[in-house]
Amino acid sequence: MDKLALDIVTPHGTVYSGPVEQVDASGADGDFGVLAGHAPLMAILRIGALIIKADGKPSYYFVGSGYAEVLAGKMIVLAESAEKAEDIDVERAMEKKKRLELLLAKKENVDFTRAQAALERAIARIRIAKEYAGK
Repeated sequence: MDKLALDIVTPHGTVYSGPVEQVDASGADGDFGVLAGHAPLMAILRIGALIIKADGKPSYYFVGSGYAEVLAGKMIVLAESAEKAEDIDVERAMEKKKRLELLLAKKENVDFTRAQAALERAIARIRIAKEYAGK
């Protein structure tokens, strides 16, 4: 089976780099999949799961918003944040979710846009960890 070179990069460094058979991503316009030989593509990623199939086995990642670019035989994911499902600290994400819900309930002196985005990330981390960790 043909391979696609994949790099997942965040401001903190490279999270994944290697050959894969398939990548499934959460795009702003809907979920999409990429195989070797895919047509060139540029997509906005929404907060969600990124599923990588390498050596016949899937790996699951949380990806904060970002961009994906597909060019001849290569896919680059530039994400605000990314982490493997089994590396997510669920307890920490649940604590953050609780703090953000309390903050948003105050309705005073709150940057609602930032707080809502952070809450969405915490909820996605929890969902992805519970759904995919250990698979």
